[in-house]
Amino acid sequence: VDKIVSMLDVLVQDNSIPRNVRVQLQEAQRKLRSNDDFDVALSSAIYVLDDVSNDINLPMHSRTMVWNLISELEFIKNQNTP
Repeated sequence: VDKIVSMLDVLVQDNSIPRNVRVQLQEAQRKLRSNDDFDVALSSAIYVLDDVSNDINLPMHSRTMVWNLISELEFIKNQNTP
């Protein structure tokens, strides 16, 4: 998860991404760093990133990174599900 948070940080620092999208990426970071139940934090972050991936103003290279992050989070979530 730390790797995903650092990849989100790279996206947040990218000035080619619109400000409103960067705010949503920061929200996903906050959810992953929160002290909430781990599964809830993962689901919340996935939901936010899915919303980001559908933003028409998101550059394609960033959209691909977001899709990869969603895939990794879903993999982690499925590994933790009994």
